[in-house]
Amino acid sequence: MLRAIGWILLGTGSVAAILYGVHRNRPAQRSPWLLLAGAVAALCVGDVLYEYELMDLAEVFYLAMYPLVVISLLRFTRDGSLLADRARLIDLLAFSCSTLLVVWAFVIGSSGQFGAVSAADVIGGLLLVGVAIRLIVADRRNVAAYLLLTGSLGLLAGDVFYPLTGGSPVAESAFVVLYLGWGLSALHPSMVRLTEPRPPEPTPFRLHWTLLLAASAATPPAVLLIEALSGEVRDGVVIAVTGAVTLLLCITRLADAIRQHSAALSRERGLRTANTALVAAADLPAVDTAVRTAIARLLPPGTVRRIVLATDDGKLAAASVPPAPAGAGSRSWFAPADDRDECVLVCPLRLEPLAVARPSGGALILTGAKEALMAGRDSLEVLAGEAALALDRITLVEAVGRRDSDLYLRAVIRNTAEIMAVVDSDHRIRYASPGLRDLIGGEELPPLTALDDLVHPDDQALVRVKLRAEGDGRVFCALRRKDETQAFVEMTYRDLREDRLVQGLVVTIRDVTDRHDPLEGMPYADHAGDMPAWVNRRSAQHKFRY
Repeated sequence: MLRAIGWILLGTGSVAAILYGVHRNRPAQRSPWLLLAGAVAALCVGDVLYEYELMDLAEVFYLAMYPLVVISLLRFTRDGSLLADRARLIDLLAFSCSTLLVVWAFVIGSSGQFGAVSAADVIGGLLLVGVAIRLIVADRRNVAAYLLLTGSLGLLAGDVFYPLTGGSPVAESAFVVLYLGWGLSALHPSMVRLTEPRPPEPTPFRLHWTLLLAASAATPPAVLLIEALSGEVRDGVVIAVTGAVTLLLCITRLADAIRQHSAALSRERGLRTANTALVAAADLPAVDTAVRTAIARLLPPGTVRRIVLATDDGKLAAASVPPAPAGAGSRSWFAPADDRDECVLVCPLRLEPLAVARPSGGALILTGAKEALMAGRDSLEVLAGEAALALDRITLVEAVGRRDSDLYLRAVIRNTAEIMAVVDSDHRIRYASPGLRDLIGGEELPPLTALDDLVHPDDQALVRVKLRAEGDGRVFCALRRKDETQAFVEMTYRDLREDRLVQGLVVTIRDVTDRHDPLEGMPYADHAGDMPAWVNRRSAQHKFRY
């Protein structure tokens, strides 16, 4: 009775530790740990029934423990988890099952015993140890994987030494190690890395692995055929179970290959559609729409909560994007999100296939489920590169369009009496007709000359206010000539800063220096406070001209 209570306390404590570890550490996948807790509970029930000498019922729970823990360890090898190369593990498990079947049928015999040791328990323990070792190979610094291996070794040692020693306390302590090892594995923070999303790696075709899997699938029918030809089928149940397990592993292997192929086709189709849309995009909103549509095709629905396409470093800073961590690749990196179950993926806009960053910078920023972002990371990097090419193409087309417009404007207005200029948003003169040079005297205007530099200091503030305001308008001011005299002009400007091809102000300048009355024709002549400074100077000149 006391020993039964001890097993109950051990089993309950181990299950509670696993559940508490899952709740505290919150791994990306909880199902493997819940299955492990179910396996521990089944083992605990079996031990309690064994103490009450209910051997047959206890054996049922012992056998139920093995599939639960095997499925649990296999769930650690799902796509995007710690063990990325699940195909090789499945091949090895199938080969191990077929090999153990041969050992069972032709070495152990129909008794199913190594003396007093149950061969089925030994085979199950060896499989658990093999999967646990594979987890350690994938991450040699994972403490939780070592604790899982410790528990598996404790189970194997208990299955071997407990029957040989007649149930000695020392042999029973091996099962105590099992409970403690599996319970502590869930409490350690490294348990999160066992199910942490990792980028899926396509498994290349290898002939020897294919032959190994084929031999594993053919072994159970071959053993059945040999026993049937020998006159008596002694291990029918074992052959049937092994054949079912091997067939299940082969189907899983085939399903994984089909899923990888389907995912690759979906990514290729989504990127091809996105490429077509980005080639046809003529402005930034069209690029943003094409990128969002492509992300909806590449990633499962509901996995991305926020998408930001920052087209330059200024918008990237406004989005409060964390910098790349030390050692992160230049193509993309992950950053923590506000929600613990989410993360932020930053894909810089790089010009593919040149593999260089855009001069203006920028990045594609996604916030969502880490497992989905990890699985689609490569596709999202390619999408960011295609978006960078589309944005630079649009920029170049606009620059060429503005150049052609400037050339056309220059050819049309070269011989007109009106003086015309195209001024950027920062008041830099992009183009000016030759009449402006003749008006102010001197040679060609230096590059990056601002319109404010040509205006008389007394009128500069008025001109800045007028040109910074939105909409069309007119302003009177004085321009400084090279000979220190002034040219009084009327500037009429059109606000085309929102025009995709112009992106500036088109200014028409008319010389009114020789006008008889400086107030003649001015729309605001009745508002003396709005007069430019040159009006007062010109009025004073008229007073004393006689």
